[in-house]
Amino acid sequence: MNDSDAAEPRELVDPGVPGAEGSQRAPTSWPTGWLGLALPAAAAGVGAAAVALLHVRDPHIEGAYGLCPVYALFGVYCPGCGGMRAVHNLTDGHIVDSLHSNLLALPMLALFLLWVSDWAIRARRGAGPRLPEISSATMWMLFGSIAVYTVLRNTPWGTWLTPV
Repeated sequence: MNDSDAAEPRELVDPGVPGAEGSQRAPTSWPTGWLGLALPAAAAGVGAAAVALLHVRDPHIEGAYGLCPVYALFGVYCPGCGGMRAVHNLTDGHIVDSLHSNLLALPMLALFLLWVSDWAIRARRGAGPRLPEISSATMWMLFGSIAVYTVLRNTPWGTWLTPV
């Protein structure tokens, strides 16, 4: 046995590296007040700009935004097909047509609005955004529901779910 075996084990990670044993890392803090509203305001601005673009440039015109790759390759409607048309119909005040174009678009817009509003309220207090936490069972139920929606809208029984 030599002297190097008897010595204390050496630290393989530099103590200055974040996450290394014994390193002091400053806690992450979020800005408070008006400065804290910058990121939620940016997210809301991007969302509003997307909705405004969809209102001004009609996605019902074929090729206005290109082709859906899933529909172009396989000839089936994906869960997002008709989403832009749904938002356009919603901005024109045609709620039923919006739901007919894509049943998921209106709830997703409402959830986005709710999330950004909650983020803005929390940011004003100096907290970060609230990230959704769902269980594995809930996640698989959501994936299963989206799969059933996708299959149903591509069958003769689900023609009322196809985009207009």
